Amino acid sequence: MERKEQLTLERTVPPAPSDAPAPEAPTGTGLLDAMPRQRERVGTAVTGTPVTTPPTAAAQNRLRVPRLRRLLPTPTGTPFTFGYGAVLAVVSLVAAHLDPALVHDLHQGSSTDVAHLVRTPVLVLVASALWIAGGILSPYALALLFVLTVLERRIGGVRTAGVFLLGHVGATLATEVPVGLAVLAGHLPASSLHRLDYGVSFGVAASLGALVGLLRPWLRWPLLALFGGLLVTDLIAFTDPLTDWGHPIALTIGIATWPLVRRRAAVAGG
Repeated sequence: MERKEQLTLERTVPPAPSDAPAPEAPTGTGLLDAMPRQRERVGTAVTGTPVTTPPTAAAQNRLRVPRLRRLLPTPTGTPFTFGYGAVLAVVSLVAAHLDPALVHDLHQGSSTDVAHLVRTPVLVLVASALWIAGGILSPYALALLFVLTVLERRIGGVRTAGVFLLGHVGATLATEVPVGLAVLAGHLPASSLHRLDYGVSFGVAASLGALVGLLRPWLRWPLLALFGGLLVTDLIAFTDPLTDWGHPIALTIGIATWPLVRRRAAVAGG
């Protein structure tokens, strides 16, 4: 009997408190006791670093929208292209509501012919770049906005304006100076000194030539071949010899700026 009573007392008396710490409550991390390797596998999650999830289709669409917007000029991102495009738009809209005879007189006064280049070279070089043949919705206007926007985002507004003016002025002088010399030599009539010449096409061609130098080869050479083929077609047609030669000259001027624009684009990208 004494043995049974002793066993009964041992079973009913609670065990003495020990100094060992109580087990921690589960933290919700999904870890199991006595398995230390799992902490190594999920160390970043335990330390509080957020676990990234793959982007959803909606997030990818939101990323594409800003990239498409980068193809359009903005006042802060591309101030030169935005300001120049606004001026061209205003001039085109005003000209559309003027008398055609007055518009022709304005074109003639802005023409970069030999007679004007001798008297007021700076004025006509600037004024001729304010007109777009065909209006603001012409292919030249759309090409200007696209090409200048992309180029300005890569090399900045000042350098983009420099490339445009270099092509505009360089190709104009390269085509008009020979005309003046030919008139002096008696090979062309004096009326050739007053030929009508205005527009932004030389600047666009030079800007495009500079831009293709910043593209990857798989896109650069097909684009250059396509544009060059169009210029060769114009030369074969020979409808406007001076302008037809001016475009390849302007394109060559833009290609000559590749070392400069690439260096600037590398600095801006770095």
